[in-house]
Amino acid sequence: MKPLNIVLLNPEIPQNTGNISRTCAVTGAALHIIRPTGFEISDRTLKRAGLDYWDKLEVTYYDSFSEFLEKNPDGEKYYFSSHAERRFTEVKFSAPTYLVFGRESVGLPREIVENAGEFALRIPMLPTLRCLNLSNSVAVAAYEVLRQSDFPNMQ
Repeated sequence: MKPLNIVLLNPEIPQNTGNISRTCAVTGAALHIIRPTGFEISDRTLKRAGLDYWDKLEVTYYDSFSEFLEKNPDGEKYYFSSHAERRFTEVKFSAPTYLVFGRESVGLPREIVENAGEFALRIPMLPTLRCLNLSNSVAVAAYEVLRQSDFPNMQ
């Protein structure tokens, strides 16, 4: 189990998932993709966005959110949503950490966010705008987790 895990619940845009895969590769994070997705994993756009990092990436696929939870019982799971009350900078992350993100169009389902309690987190932004791009949100959150542990094994 990796110390940092990025979880995408039903991602829709291949370029975002490709960018996220590259972020995972360069940070040593594992990528977890929960189907269905809005694209084929073999989509050339997805591969192009990840460039030549696919062989350096640990990626696991799941057919449902419940399967993901069942196969990953350990570690803290944090659910990112623009509807969460708690800022991600208020958390002291410890390994293993799972950062869970929803679909680009609608985010995480409300019931997941509501049931997450203090594990539901948001990235601060202007109140008049909807949200950051998914790949940018993943990068912001992942680097905060890594910063808190002084960027282990990184230069």
